[in-house]
Amino acid sequence: MHVLFIGGTGLISTAIARQLLDAGHQVTLFNRGKSENRLPAGAQAMHGDRKDYATFEKTFEDKTFDVAVDMVAFHPDDTASAIRAFKGRVGQFIHCSTVCVYSGPVTQIPTTETETYHSLGGYGKNKIACEQMLLQEWETNRFPVTIMRPSHSYGEGGSIIRSFGPADTFIDRLRKGKPIIVQGDGNSLWAACHVDDVARGFIGVMNPQKCLGQAYNITGDEWMTWNMYHEQVAEVVGGTFEPVYIPTETLRQVAPKMAGGTYEIFEWPSIFDNSKIKRDTDYQGQTVSWKEGVRRTVAWMESKDKLANSDEDDYEDRLIAAWRSTTGELPHQA
Repeated sequence: MHVLFIGGTGLISTAIARQLLDAGHQVTLFNRGKSENRLPAGAQAMHGDRKDYATFEKTFEDKTFDVAVDMVAFHPDDTASAIRAFKGRVGQFIHCSTVCVYSGPVTQIPTTETETYHSLGGYGKNKIACEQMLLQEWETNRFPVTIMRPSHSYGEGGSIIRSFGPADTFIDRLRKGKPIIVQGDGNSLWAACHVDDVARGFIGVMNPQKCLGQAYNITGDEWMTWNMYHEQVAEVVGGTFEPVYIPTETLRQVAPKMAGGTYEIFEWPSIFDNSKIKRDTDYQGQTVSWKEGVRRTVAWMESKDKLANSDEDDYEDRLIAAWRSTTGELPHQA
C-alpha cells in the first residue's frame, strides 16, 4: 500500500514509516524539509507548509493514497484543510491525536476511549476540536477517519523525560548519585510505550474496515509509579535514585518553566486501557519493556552526544538544598 505522512520526521512517524518500508510498502513524506530525516532510503519526499492551506490542498488535488497519516494537526484549521485536501482521495485517514483529550481527573482508571472529552490545556482542547470535526465528517459524509491516541511515546531519536526537571541532565544526575526532585510522593501512576510498539499499533489499524470511525488508545501496558520509573532508569544506566519529594504546588511557584507539564498530564494517574485496539486488530500489546526501551534510548542519546553534564547547571541542587533547609526548620512533634 502507499502511505502518505503529513509530517513524517518525528519520533512516532519515523518508527511507523521505517516499519512500513521494511515490509515493502510505499512511503511518501510531506513536510517542510527542515527536520532530520532518520529513515532508510526508499521514502519519497514532498516539501511544503501544511499551514499554507490553499497550496497544501492544491498539492494533493491530483493525488491518491491508500492511507494518509496526519501527525502534525494541532489546530482544527489544520484538520479542516486536511479534510478538504483528502476527501475522496484516500482509503483511510489516520489522525494522530493524544490522550490529553481526557487529561485531568478521569472517571475510570485505566482510562478507556469511552472517557468523556475534557482537557485542561490548549493542546488537548485543540486536539478535541480536531477529533470532533473528523468524527462528524465520518458520520455525515463517511470520511474514512481513524483516530489514534498515544500517551508517552519514547525511543531512539528522543530522550528519557521526567515529570519535573530537565531531561538532558537526568541520566548524568543518576550516574553521579545526585538527588533527584520528584513531585508529590512519586506514587502517581504512569505508563510509557516505545515508539516501535506505537508504530505497530498504527500499522495495525491500517485497512480494517472496522477501524473506520473509531478512536484507539495506543499506550504502554507496563504500568509503574514515578518512583518505579526513576528506579528502573537508574538501574539501567548504572546510577542510584535518591528522591527528594517536593509538593507539586511548591514546584510550580518556584520553578514554573520546569513544572509546566504538571498542569496537565503529569499531575494525574496516566494509565490507559488498550484492549480495544487489541480486539479490532492484530496488535497484541507492548513488546519492548521499559528497561529495554531505556537502554536503547540512552545508547542512542550517548551516540548523538545528547546527554548533558549536570555539573553545568546547579539549579536543581540549589533547590534541593533550600527545600531541605526549610523543611528541617519545621517543628518536630515531641
